[in-house]
This record gives sequence, structure tokens and C-alpha cells, in this order.
Amino acid sequence: MREFKVQRKTAETTIEVELCLDGKGTATIDTGIGFFNHMLTLMAVHGKFDLMVKAQGDLDVDAHHTVEDVGICLGKALDGALGNRSGINRYGSAKVPMDEALAEVVIDLSRRPYLVYKVPPLREMIGAMPSELVPEFLRAFSQHGGVTLHAIVHYGSNSHHIVEALFKALGKSLYIATRMEGFYHGIPSSKGAL
Repeated sequence: MREFKVQRKTAETTIEVELCLDGKGTATIDTGIGFFNHMLTLMAVHGKFDLMVKAQGDLDVDAHHTVEDVGICLGKALDGALGNRSGINRYGSAKVPMDEALAEVVIDLSRRPYLVYKVPPLREMIGAMPSELVPEFLRAFSQHGGVTLHAIVHYGSNSHHIVEALFKALGKSLYIATRMEGFYHGIPSSKGAL
């Protein structure tokens, strides 16, 4: 089983993450931010990985530290669960509609973190989560997971639908990229290392 646990404690947050890439899509998420819980659950379900996230943060200040630090820990858990990344597909992409919105996520598990985020303007708050924290989460996840991540919304008008489609597409693309289907034997790079 490709799994990894991360614990991180700062003056602002206490985070625990457990990730199993070869799971069933079971999610136990408690961040104190309902909409964020929902998005992480969708990502796990559509990525077919088991995910536990327990986060306590300074939500009396705002949600920024909690969301970013969960991204950091989830990225580290992904990196740890992948090990040397031998045999994985490496690349993954998915387009996901959510009513009027269409999101696309394309990733490369290259250990070269980079985020491209092309999303139409969102309303300021989605539930109790500021929408500006969506790219903050993706950036932290990308940086600490070693993921080149392109998050693109082709169109959409409902902020909830846009972000939901993005998280579902991220889960699906992670599922594809992390599979070991025999296409690559060993490290999936002409360099022999990622």
C-alpha cells in the first residue's frame, strides 16, 4: 500500500494528514471549514484514494493558515506515498463538468512544482471559505508534492460549481497519474530520476 502520514504543528495550526493512494475513496475530513471539507472529500472520492485530514487552525484570524497548511501537508503526504515514483503513469488529466461550469486539471508528477491557475473571478466567499484560498491551497499542494499543476476553468458562472469541478478534476487527474499500469518500468523519465 502506498501510504504516508504527515503531522505539522506551528503557532497557527496543528495538522494531521493520512493518505493512501491505493484506497477506495474514503474521506474523513475535519478542517473547521465546511466548504473546504466538502472539496477535499470530493477530491478523495474522485481520486479513489483514502484521505484523513484533521486540522485545527486560528480560524478566529481567518482561514488562510489552515487551508495553506493543509495544502502543505497533503503535498508532503503525496510525495511520501509516491516514494521514488517508479512505475507511475506520471501524467494525468481530467475535464469535469459541474452544471454550467467546465474545469480541466492537467498534472505532471515531475518533482518540478509549478502552478498555472486560470479561473474566472469568483465571489469573495464560498460558504465560510474565501475564494482567494483556492489557488493558495493548490500552490502549497503543488510546491510540497512536487507537482506541475495546471488548473483551468473554461467557463462557468456559479463559484461553488467552478471550485467543485476543479477539485473533482484534481482528484481524477491524480488517480490517473499515480496508477502503476506498466507503461513505465522504473522511473518515468529519460533522465532516470525525478
